[in-house]
Amino acid sequence: MRSLVLLGALLASVQAGAQTAPLPSFEGQVIYQVMPDRFADGNPANNQGVNLDDPRAWHGGDLAGLTGKLDYIRALGATAVWLTPVYQQQTANTSGTAPYHGYWPADFRSVDPHFGTLADFSAFVKAAHGGGMKVVLDQVINHYGYEAAAVKVRPQWFTTDADCQASAQKDIDCPLAGLPNLKQSNPEVADVLLGADDFWRTQGVDAYRYDAIKHVEGPFLKTLFARNRAAGTWTLGEWYDADTGTVADWQKAGLDSLFLFSMQAAMKGSIMGGQGLDTVRAVLERQGELPRPGEVAMFLDNHDVPRFAQGSLFEDVGRERTKYGLRALMTLRGVPVLWQGTEIAQRGGADPDNRRQMRFENQWTPDERAVYDVARDAIAVRKASPALSRGTLALLNVPDAQAGNLLLFTRTVQGQRVLAAWHGGKTRETYSLKLAGLKLGAADIRATTTLFAGQDAKVSVSGGYLHLSLPPQDAAAFVLP
Repeated sequence: MRSLVLLGALLASVQAGAQTAPLPSFEGQVIYQVMPDRFADGNPANNQGVNLDDPRAWHGGDLAGLTGKLDYIRALGATAVWLTPVYQQQTANTSGTAPYHGYWPADFRSVDPHFGTLADFSAFVKAAHGGGMKVVLDQVINHYGYEAAAVKVRPQWFTTDADCQASAQKDIDCPLAGLPNLKQSNPEVADVLLGADDFWRTQGVDAYRYDAIKHVEGPFLKTLFARNRAAGTWTLGEWYDADTGTVADWQKAGLDSLFLFSMQAAMKGSIMGGQGLDTVRAVLERQGELPRPGEVAMFLDNHDVPRFAQGSLFEDVGRERTKYGLRALMTLRGVPVLWQGTEIAQRGGADPDNRRQMRFENQWTPDERAVYDVARDAIAVRKASPALSRGTLALLNVPDAQAGNLLLFTRTVQGQRVLAAWHGGKTRETYSLKLAGLKLGAADIRATTTLFAGQDAKVSVSGGYLHLSLPPQDAAAFVLP
Protein backbone atom coordinates (compact mmCIF):
# COMPACT_ATOMS: atom_id res chain seq x y z
CA MET A 1 0.00 0.00 0.00
CA ARG A 2 1.33 3.42 -0.91
CA SER A 3 0.45 6.96 0.07
CA LEU A 4 -0.25 8.27 -3.43
CA VAL A 5 -0.89 11.82 -2.31
CA LEU A 6 2.49 12.04 -0.55
CA LEU A 7 4.37 10.42 -3.41
CA GLY A 8 2.64 12.47 -6.07
CA ALA A 9 3.65 15.71 -4.40
CA LEU A 10 7.23 14.55 -3.96
CA LEU A 11 7.53 13.35 -7.53
CA ALA A 12 6.25 16.62 -8.92
CA SER A 13 8.70 18.62 -6.85
CA VAL A 14 11.68 16.46 -7.77
CA GLN A 15 10.88 16.34 -11.48
CA ALA A 16 10.46 20.11 -11.54
CA GLY A 17 14.15 20.62 -10.78
CA ALA A 18 17.11 19.49 -12.84
CA GLN A 19 19.62 17.07 -11.37
CA THR A 20 23.03 18.69 -11.66
CA ALA A 21 25.33 16.87 -9.24
CA PRO A 22 26.20 13.17 -9.54
CA LEU A 23 23.85 11.00 -7.51
CA PRO A 24 25.28 9.34 -4.39
CA SER A 25 25.80 5.64 -5.08
CA PHE A 26 26.37 2.43 -3.10
CA GLU A 27 26.31 0.17 -6.14
CA GLY A 28 29.12 -2.34 -5.67
CA GLN A 29 28.98 -2.12 -1.87
CA VAL A 30 28.10 -4.97 0.50
CA ILE A 31 26.46 -3.78 3.74
CA TYR A 32 26.71 -5.58 7.06
CA GLN A 33 23.94 -4.69 9.53
CA VAL A 34 24.75 -4.50 13.25
CA MET A 35 22.57 -3.95 16.30
CA PRO A 36 25.34 -2.74 18.63
CA ASP A 37 23.77 -3.96 21.89
CA ARG A 38 23.60 -7.50 20.50
CA PHE A 39 26.99 -7.58 18.79
CA ALA A 40 30.05 -7.29 21.03
CA ASP A 41 30.78 -5.92 24.52
CA GLY A 42 34.00 -3.93 24.54
CA ASN A 43 33.52 -1.99 27.78
CA PRO A 44 31.88 -3.83 30.72
CA ALA A 45 31.86 -0.56 32.69
CA ASN A 46 28.78 0.64 30.77
CA ASN A 47 26.70 -2.49 31.36
CA GLN A 48 23.99 -0.93 33.51
CA GLY A 49 20.82 -3.03 33.48
CA VAL A 50 22.36 -5.84 31.46
CA ASN A 51 20.64 -9.22 31.65
CA LEU A 52 21.76 -11.73 29.03
CA ASP A 53 18.94 -14.10 30.03
CA ASP A 54 16.26 -11.58 29.11
CA PRO A 55 15.78 -11.05 25.34
CA ARG A 56 14.12 -7.69 26.04
CA ALA A 57 16.88 -6.30 28.27
CA TRP A 58 20.19 -4.62 27.51
CA HIS A 59 22.88 -7.17 26.60
CA GLY A 60 25.97 -4.96 26.91
CA GLY A 61 27.14 -4.58 23.34
CA ASP A 62 28.66 -1.19 22.60
CA LEU A 63 30.69 0.93 20.20
CA ALA A 64 33.97 -0.20 21.69
CA GLY A 65 32.97 -3.82 21.06
CA LEU A 66 31.92 -3.06 17.49
CA THR A 67 35.18 -1.24 16.80
CA GLY A 68 37.09 -4.21 18.14
CA LYS A 69 35.24 -6.52 15.73
CA LEU A 70 35.73 -4.48 12.56
CA ASP A 71 38.41 -6.92 11.43
CA TYR A 72 35.78 -9.68 11.58
CA ILE A 73 33.39 -7.68 9.38
CA ARG A 74 36.18 -6.78 6.98
CA ALA A 75 37.32 -10.42 6.74
CA LEU A 76 33.79 -11.46 5.84
CA GLY A 77 34.05 -9.06 2.92
CA ALA A 78 31.56 -6.32 3.81
CA THR A 79 32.44 -2.83 2.61
CA ALA A 80 29.98 -0.86 4.76
CA VAL A 81 28.57 -1.15 8.29
CA TRP A 82 24.98 -0.17 9.09
CA LEU A 83 24.35 0.54 12.77
CA THR A 84 20.89 0.67 14.28
CA PRO A 85 20.50 3.93 16.26
CA VAL A 86 23.11 4.67 18.93
CA TYR A 87 21.87 7.99 20.25
CA GLN A 88 20.48 8.71 23.71
CA GLN A 89 17.45 6.56 24.52
CA GLN A 90 14.67 6.91 27.06
CA THR A 91 15.96 5.69 30.42
CA ALA A 92 12.86 3.72 31.42
CA ASN A 93 11.62 0.43 30.03
CA THR A 94 8.28 0.24 28.23
CA SER A 95 6.09 -2.87 28.46
CA GLY A 96 9.01 -4.75 29.97
CA THR A 97 11.37 -3.86 27.11
CA ALA A 98 14.52 -1.78 27.35
CA PRO A 99 15.42 0.58 24.47
CA TYR A 100 18.44 -1.59 23.60
CA HIS A 101 17.48 -1.47 19.89
CA GLY A 102 17.88 2.32 19.65
CA TYR A 103 14.45 3.19 18.26
CA TRP A 104 13.12 5.00 21.37
CA PRO A 105 15.20 8.21 21.23
CA ALA A 106 15.34 10.96 23.81
CA ASP A 107 18.18 13.03 22.29
CA PHE A 108 19.14 12.78 18.63
CA ARG A 109 22.61 14.29 18.99
CA SER A 110 24.21 12.33 21.82
CA VAL A 111 25.35 8.73 22.28
CA ASP A 112 23.53 6.58 24.81
CA PRO A 113 25.81 5.68 27.74
CA HIS A 114 25.09 1.99 27.18
CA PHE A 115 26.85 2.32 23.81
CA GLY A 116 29.64 4.60 25.02
CA THR A 117 30.45 8.21 24.23
CA LEU A 118 30.70 10.46 21.21
CA ALA A 119 34.45 9.89 21.36
CA ASP A 120 33.76 6.15 21.06
CA PHE A 121 31.61 6.82 18.01
CA SER A 122 34.37 8.93 16.46
CA ALA A 123 36.87 6.16 17.13
CA PHE A 124 34.57 3.66 15.43
CA VAL A 125 34.12 5.86 12.35
CA LYS A 126 37.87 6.49 12.12
CA ALA A 127 38.62 2.77 12.37
CA ALA A 128 35.96 1.84 9.82
CA HIS A 129 37.18 4.44 7.33
CA GLY A 130 40.76 3.39 7.99
CA GLY A 131 39.79 -0.12 6.97
CA GLY A 132 38.13 1.08 3.78
CA MET A 133 34.55 0.68 5.03
CA LYS A 134 31.69 3.15 4.86
CA VAL A 135 29.41 3.93 7.82
CA VAL A 136 25.61 3.85 7.51
CA LEU A 137 23.75 5.26 10.51
CA ASP A 138 20.10 4.54 11.30
CA GLN A 139 18.02 7.68 11.73
CA VAL A 140 14.63 7.92 13.45
CA ILE A 141 12.58 10.77 12.00
CA ASN A 142 9.03 9.73 12.92
CA HIS A 143 8.91 9.72 16.71
CA TYR A 144 10.50 10.03 20.12
CA GLY A 145 10.63 7.28 22.73
CA TYR A 146 7.54 6.68 24.85
CA GLU A 147 9.19 8.13 27.97
CA ALA A 148 11.32 10.85 26.37
CA ALA A 149 11.25 14.18 28.21
CA ALA A 150 10.33 16.08 25.04
CA VAL A 151 6.91 14.41 24.99
CA LYS A 152 5.86 16.32 28.12
CA VAL A 153 8.04 19.40 27.75
CA ARG A 154 7.05 20.16 24.13
CA PRO A 155 3.60 18.65 23.48
CA GLN A 156 3.16 20.96 20.47
CA TRP A 157 5.75 18.86 18.64
CA PHE A 158 3.45 15.84 18.51
CA THR A 159 0.18 14.89 16.87
CA THR A 160 -2.82 14.39 19.14
CA ASP A 161 -5.55 11.80 19.15
CA ALA A 162 -7.81 14.42 17.59
CA ASP A 163 -5.27 14.96 14.79
CA CYS A 164 -5.26 11.23 14.17
CA GLN A 165 -9.03 10.87 14.15
CA ALA A 166 -9.49 13.80 11.75
CA SER A 167 -6.72 12.78 9.36
CA ALA A 168 -7.18 11.25 5.93
CA GLN A 169 -3.57 10.01 6.13
CA LYS A 170 -3.64 7.75 9.17
CA ASP A 171 -0.16 6.34 8.49
CA ILE A 172 1.31 9.84 8.86
CA ASP A 173 -0.83 11.47 11.54
CA CYS A 174 -1.45 8.51 13.86
CA PRO A 175 1.14 6.96 16.21
CA LEU A 176 3.20 4.01 15.03
CA ALA A 177 2.97 1.33 17.74
CA GLY A 178 1.76 4.04 20.10
CA LEU A 179 5.02 6.01 19.87
CA PRO A 180 4.82 9.81 20.27
CA ASN A 181 4.26 10.92 16.68
CA LEU A 182 6.22 13.98 15.52
CA LYS A 183 4.80 16.84 13.47
CA GLN A 184 7.61 17.37 10.99
CA SER A 185 5.67 20.40 9.66
CA ASN A 186 6.45 22.16 12.95
CA PRO A 187 9.58 24.25 12.19
CA GLU A 188 11.12 23.38 15.56
CA VAL A 189 10.72 19.67 14.88
CA ALA A 190 12.17 20.01 11.40
CA ASP A 191 15.15 21.90 12.82
CA VAL A 192 15.78 19.15 15.37
CA LEU A 193 15.66 16.36 12.79
CA LEU A 194 17.56 18.12 10.02
CA GLY A 195 20.09 19.36 12.55
CA ALA A 196 20.64 15.78 13.73
CA ASP A 197 21.40 14.76 10.15
CA ASP A 198 23.91 17.57 9.82
CA PHE A 199 25.45 16.71 13.19
CA TRP A 200 26.11 13.05 12.41
CA ARG A 201 27.37 13.95 8.96
CA THR A 202 30.06 16.07 10.65
CA GLN A 203 30.97 12.97 12.65
CA GLY A 204 31.91 11.22 9.41
CA VAL A 205 28.74 9.25 8.60
CA ASP A 206 28.62 8.32 4.89
CA ALA A 207 24.98 7.30 4.52
CA TYR A 208 21.67 7.18 6.39
CA ARG A 209 19.06 4.49 6.74
CA TYR A 210 15.72 6.17 7.51
CA ASP A 211 13.29 4.29 9.68
CA ALA A 212 9.56 4.09 8.90
CA ILE A 213 9.41 6.65 6.07
CA LYS A 214 5.82 5.58 5.37
CA HIS A 215 4.81 7.48 8.52
CA VAL A 216 6.62 10.79 7.84
CA GLU A 217 5.20 13.98 6.29
CA GLY A 218 5.93 14.46 2.58
CA PRO A 219 7.13 18.09 2.54
CA PHE A 220 9.69 17.30 5.24
CA LEU A 221 10.93 14.29 3.28
CA LYS A 222 11.33 16.47 0.19
CA THR A 223 13.61 18.81 2.16
CA LEU A 224 15.48 15.91 3.75
CA PHE A 225 16.16 14.20 0.43
CA ALA A 226 17.34 17.43 -1.20
CA ARG A 227 19.77 18.16 1.65
CA ASN A 228 21.25 14.70 1.47
CA ARG A 229 21.65 14.88 -2.31
CA ALA A 230 23.39 18.24 -1.97
CA ALA A 231 25.72 16.81 0.67
CA GLY A 232 26.47 13.65 -1.33
CA THR A 233 25.01 11.42 1.38
CA TRP A 234 23.51 8.12 0.21
CA THR A 235 20.05 7.38 1.61
CA LEU A 236 18.28 4.10 2.29
CA GLY A 237 14.64 4.14 3.32
CA GLU A 238 12.52 1.58 5.12
CA TRP A 239 8.97 1.15 3.87
CA TYR A 240 7.86 -2.13 5.39
CA ASP A 241 6.69 -4.67 2.77
CA ALA A 242 7.74 -2.45 -0.16
CA ASP A 243 7.31 -3.96 -3.60
CA THR A 244 8.97 -2.86 -6.84
CA GLY A 245 6.41 -0.14 -7.49
CA THR A 246 6.90 1.36 -4.04
CA VAL A 247 10.68 1.33 -4.42
CA ALA A 248 10.43 2.91 -7.87
CA ASP A 249 8.18 5.72 -6.63
CA TRP A 250 10.50 6.59 -3.76
CA GLN A 251 13.58 6.54 -5.95
CA LYS A 252 11.81 8.99 -8.24
CA ALA A 253 10.98 11.07 -5.17
CA GLY A 254 14.62 11.45 -4.18
CA LEU A 255 15.66 8.46 -2.07
CA ASP A 256 18.63 6.52 -3.40
CA SER A 257 17.49 3.14 -2.14
CA LEU A 258 14.81 1.16 -0.35
CA PHE A 259 14.65 -2.43 0.86
CA LEU A 260 12.87 -4.64 -1.66
CA PHE A 261 10.72 -6.64 0.75
CA SER A 262 8.91 -8.42 -2.08
CA MET A 263 12.20 -10.02 -3.15
CA GLN A 264 12.97 -11.01 0.43
CA ALA A 265 9.58 -12.70 0.73
CA ALA A 266 10.01 -14.44 -2.62
CA MET A 267 13.47 -15.74 -1.68
CA LYS A 268 12.25 -16.96 1.69
CA GLY A 269 9.37 -18.81 0.07
CA SER A 270 11.30 -20.31 -2.82
CA ILE A 271 14.71 -20.99 -1.28
CA MET A 272 13.83 -21.74 2.32
CA GLY A 273 10.25 -22.88 1.79
CA GLY A 274 10.76 -24.86 -1.42
CA GLN A 275 7.77 -23.19 -3.10
CA GLY A 276 9.34 -22.81 -6.54
CA LEU A 277 11.25 -19.98 -8.19
CA ASP A 278 8.28 -18.45 -10.02
CA THR A 279 7.81 -15.75 -7.37
CA VAL A 280 11.45 -14.65 -7.64
CA ARG A 281 11.11 -14.46 -11.41
CA ALA A 282 7.94 -12.39 -11.02
CA VAL A 283 9.80 -9.83 -8.91
CA LEU A 284 12.72 -9.69 -11.34
CA GLU A 285 10.36 -9.21 -14.28
CA ARG A 286 9.44 -5.82 -12.79
CA GLN A 287 13.01 -4.51 -12.57
CA GLY A 288 12.43 -2.27 -15.58
CA GLU A 289 10.19 -0.09 -13.39
CA LEU A 290 13.14 0.88 -11.20
CA PRO A 291 14.97 4.14 -12.00
CA ARG A 292 18.12 2.89 -10.25
CA PRO A 293 18.03 -0.92 -9.93
CA GLY A 294 21.69 -1.08 -8.93
CA GLU A 295 20.98 0.84 -5.71
CA VAL A 296 18.07 -1.26 -4.37
CA ALA A 297 18.75 -3.01 -1.04
CA MET A 298 18.46 -6.81 -1.25
CA PHE A 299 18.37 -8.91 1.91
CA LEU A 300 17.52 -12.33 3.34
CA ASP A 301 16.43 -11.08 6.77
CA ASN A 302 16.87 -8.22 9.23
CA HIS A 303 16.06 -7.17 12.79
CA ASP A 304 12.34 -6.75 12.04
CA VAL A 305 11.54 -10.16 10.51
CA PRO A 306 12.19 -13.76 11.61
CA ARG A 307 15.60 -15.13 10.73
CA PHE A 308 15.99 -16.64 7.27
CA ALA A 309 17.23 -19.94 8.72
CA GLN A 310 14.15 -20.09 10.94
CA GLY A 311 12.12 -20.87 7.81
CA SER A 312 12.85 -24.56 8.30
CA LEU A 313 11.96 -26.56 11.41
CA PHE A 314 15.21 -28.47 10.98
CA GLU A 315 18.47 -26.69 11.77
CA ASP A 316 20.52 -28.69 9.27
CA VAL A 317 18.07 -27.86 6.48
CA GLY A 318 18.05 -24.23 7.58
CA ARG A 319 21.84 -24.08 7.32
CA GLU A 320 22.00 -25.71 3.88
CA ARG A 321 19.30 -23.47 2.46
CA THR A 322 20.96 -20.42 3.98
CA LYS A 323 24.04 -21.32 1.95
CA TYR A 324 21.79 -21.40 -1.12
CA GLY A 325 20.29 -18.04 -0.13
CA LEU A 326 23.66 -16.40 0.43
CA ARG A 327 24.97 -17.46 -2.97
CA ALA A 328 21.72 -16.42 -4.63
CA LEU A 329 21.76 -13.02 -2.91
CA MET A 330 25.24 -12.30 -4.21
CA THR A 331 24.15 -12.86 -7.81
CA LEU A 332 21.33 -10.27 -7.71
CA ARG A 333 21.53 -6.72 -8.96
CA GLY A 334 21.39 -4.19 -6.13
CA VAL A 335 23.11 -3.67 -2.80
CA PRO A 336 23.29 -6.84 -0.65
CA VAL A 337 22.58 -6.25 3.05
CA LEU A 338 23.59 -8.96 5.51
CA TRP A 339 22.14 -8.94 9.05
CA GLN A 340 24.61 -9.96 11.76
CA GLY A 341 24.55 -13.72 12.28
CA THR A 342 23.02 -14.64 8.93
CA GLU A 343 26.52 -15.61 7.82
CA ILE A 344 26.35 -18.54 10.29
CA ALA A 345 22.63 -19.28 9.73
CA GLN A 346 21.72 -17.95 13.16
CA ARG A 347 18.15 -18.85 14.06
CA GLY A 348 15.39 -16.81 15.68
CA GLY A 349 11.68 -16.19 15.37
CA ALA A 350 9.81 -12.91 15.67
CA ASP A 351 11.18 -9.93 17.63
CA PRO A 352 12.99 -10.20 20.02
CA ASP A 353 14.05 -13.78 19.22
CA ASN A 354 15.53 -12.62 15.90
CA ARG A 355 17.90 -10.35 17.86
CA ARG A 356 19.88 -12.98 19.75
CA GLN A 357 23.40 -12.18 20.87
CA MET A 358 25.97 -12.42 18.08
CA ARG A 359 28.37 -15.35 18.33
CA PHE A 360 31.90 -15.35 16.96
CA GLU A 361 34.47 -17.87 15.73
CA ASN A 362 35.46 -19.40 19.05
CA GLN A 363 31.78 -20.19 19.73
CA TRP A 364 30.85 -21.65 16.35
CA THR A 365 30.09 -25.27 15.57
CA PRO A 366 31.75 -26.84 12.51
CA ASP A 367 28.41 -26.56 10.70
CA GLU A 368 28.23 -22.82 11.41
CA ARG A 369 31.80 -22.40 10.20
CA ALA A 370 30.79 -24.09 6.95
CA VAL A 371 27.98 -21.56 6.42
CA TYR A 372 30.39 -18.70 7.15
CA ASP A 373 32.87 -20.06 4.60
CA VAL A 374 30.13 -20.02 1.95
CA ALA A 375 29.12 -16.47 2.91
CA ARG A 376 32.68 -15.17 2.74
CA ASP A 377 33.35 -16.90 -0.56
CA ALA A 378 30.09 -15.67 -2.12
CA ILE A 379 30.88 -12.08 -1.15
CA ALA A 380 34.43 -12.43 -2.49
CA VAL A 381 33.13 -13.79 -5.80
CA ARG A 382 30.73 -10.88 -6.14
CA LYS A 383 33.37 -8.28 -5.33
CA ALA A 384 35.87 -9.83 -7.77
CA SER A 385 33.34 -9.76 -10.62
CA PRO A 386 32.44 -6.38 -12.13
CA ALA A 387 29.44 -8.06 -13.78
CA LEU A 388 28.05 -9.36 -10.47
CA SER A 389 28.86 -6.13 -8.64
CA ARG A 390 27.54 -3.60 -11.13
CA GLY A 391 26.21 -5.36 -14.21
CA THR A 392 22.77 -5.16 -15.73
CA LEU A 393 20.45 -8.14 -15.18
CA ALA A 394 18.67 -9.93 -18.03
CA LEU A 395 16.28 -12.82 -17.36
CA LEU A 396 16.49 -15.83 -19.65
CA ASN A 397 13.35 -17.56 -20.94
CA VAL A 398 13.44 -20.93 -19.21
CA PRO A 399 10.85 -23.43 -20.59
CA ASP A 400 7.68 -23.64 -18.50
CA ALA A 401 8.39 -27.27 -17.56
CA GLN A 402 11.59 -26.22 -15.78
CA ALA A 403 10.64 -22.72 -14.58
CA GLY A 404 9.58 -23.80 -11.09
CA ASN A 405 13.01 -25.26 -10.33
CA LEU A 406 15.34 -23.27 -12.57
CA LEU A 407 15.97 -19.53 -12.75
CA LEU A 408 18.56 -18.19 -15.18
CA PHE A 409 19.76 -14.65 -15.76
CA THR A 410 22.88 -12.89 -16.96
CA ARG A 411 24.75 -10.03 -15.34
CA THR A 412 26.69 -7.94 -17.86
CA VAL A 413 29.00 -4.92 -17.73
CA GLN A 414 31.56 -3.62 -20.23
CA GLY A 415 31.62 -6.84 -22.21
CA GLN A 416 31.97 -9.06 -19.13
CA ARG A 417 29.13 -11.52 -18.63
CA VAL A 418 28.19 -13.91 -15.84
CA LEU A 419 25.39 -16.49 -15.98
CA ALA A 420 23.54 -17.01 -12.69
CA ALA A 421 21.66 -20.28 -12.23
CA TRP A 422 19.36 -20.87 -9.25
CA HIS A 423 18.27 -24.48 -8.89
CA GLY A 424 15.41 -25.42 -6.59
CA GLY A 425 15.30 -29.12 -7.45
CA LYS A 426 15.76 -31.60 -4.60
CA THR A 427 18.21 -33.76 -6.56
CA ARG A 428 21.11 -33.07 -8.86
CA GLU A 429 19.88 -32.29 -12.37
CA THR A 430 21.34 -31.83 -15.84
CA TYR A 431 19.57 -29.46 -18.20
CA SER A 432 20.07 -29.02 -21.96
CA LEU A 433 18.26 -25.91 -23.16
CA LYS A 434 18.15 -24.42 -26.66
CA LEU A 435 20.02 -21.14 -26.82
CA ALA A 436 17.41 -19.74 -29.18
CA GLY A 437 14.62 -20.49 -26.71
CA LEU A 438 16.58 -18.84 -23.90
CA LYS A 439 17.25 -15.83 -26.14
CA LEU A 440 20.89 -16.21 -25.18
CA GLY A 441 23.70 -15.71 -27.65
CA ALA A 442 26.81 -17.66 -26.69
CA ALA A 443 29.76 -19.19 -28.49
CA ASP A 444 30.62 -22.84 -27.89
CA ILE A 445 32.54 -23.38 -24.64
CA ARG A 446 33.84 -26.50 -22.96
CA ALA A 447 32.65 -27.41 -19.49
CA THR A 448 33.25 -24.46 -17.16
CA THR A 449 33.04 -24.73 -13.39
CA THR A 450 31.17 -22.42 -11.08
CA LEU A 451 32.77 -19.33 -9.58
CA PHE A 452 31.77 -20.44 -6.08
CA ALA A 453 34.27 -22.53 -4.11
CA GLY A 454 33.37 -26.03 -2.99
CA GLN A 455 30.43 -26.29 -5.37
CA ASP A 456 30.10 -28.97 -8.05
CA ALA A 457 28.32 -27.10 -10.82
CA LYS A 458 29.23 -26.89 -14.51
CA VAL A 459 28.10 -25.20 -17.71
CA SER A 460 28.98 -25.79 -21.35
CA VAL A 461 27.68 -24.59 -24.70
CA SER A 462 27.65 -26.72 -27.84
CA GLY A 463 25.47 -27.37 -30.85
CA GLY A 464 23.13 -24.51 -30.08
CA TYR A 465 22.40 -25.77 -26.55
CA LEU A 466 23.26 -24.58 -23.07
CA HIS A 467 24.13 -27.57 -20.86
CA LEU A 468 23.93 -27.19 -17.08
CA SER A 469 24.87 -29.66 -14.36
CA LEU A 470 23.57 -28.33 -11.06
CA PRO A 471 23.54 -29.57 -7.47
CA PRO A 472 20.23 -29.58 -5.59
CA GLN A 473 18.90 -26.40 -4.00
CA ASP A 474 21.78 -24.04 -4.69
CA ALA A 475 22.75 -21.04 -6.79
CA ALA A 476 25.74 -21.05 -9.14
CA ALA A 477 27.50 -18.45 -11.26
CA PHE A 478 29.56 -18.97 -14.42
CA VAL A 479 31.64 -16.70 -16.64
CA LEU A 480 30.35 -16.66 -20.21
CA PRO A 481 32.33 -15.39 -23.22
